[in-house]
Amino acid sequence: MTDAANSHEPHEPHEPHDGTADYPRGVLDARYGEPEARAPDWRYAVRLLDEAQVFWLTTLRAGGAGPHVTPLLAVWSEDALHFCTGAGEQKARNLAADRRVALTTGANALHAGCDLVVEGEAVRVTDAARLRHLAAAWEAKYGAEWRFDVREDAAGDGVFGGEHGNVARVFAVAPVRAYGFGKAPYSQTRWTFGARDAARTPR
Repeated sequence: MTDAANSHEPHEPHEPHDGTADYPRGVLDARYGEPEARAPDWRYAVRLLDEAQVFWLTTLRAGGAGPHVTPLLAVWSEDALHFCTGAGEQKARNLAADRRVALTTGANALHAGCDLVVEGEAVRVTDAARLRHLAAAWEAKYGAEWRFDVREDAAGDGVFGGEHGNVARVFAVAPVRAYGFGKAPYSQTRWTFGARDAARTPR
């Protein structure tokens, strides 16, 4: 796995050029970092999310049976992370009962990179035009082996279709909270998003 989190150092936080704070400012928790650590801005985190290849999805089993964690692919688009899953998979069954999730990615190294955790709600994406855009993004990021077409399921909702007849539901996760764990130097940063941000999750 090629991990983008190994290849970039955090940027100095700064405002957008027009002076409006249209992205959350990172809050550094000094209890869990080194004195020289600085909070990276959210655009640095977005770049890592956009480039990271493997994510770990945490969902909650129904009935309080505990968390379920699985690796998967994800695409950053329109201020949200997107993943897909078959309707019969454990994570899809979990999401039917509880939409709260966390997506984690980062560098498997102790003294390099930045690990990221994104928390939010997984919302189905069913619009065909939006799914075609995401299918193109999947192939551009992961190559031809991850080519999907867009179909309708029995309920008439849009889904991803694979070459072997498999179909997958697509979910979008707009961040509600996100955390960055820097390791050169050690740091812990929190980004918090308002209701306006979470509401921008695409259909």
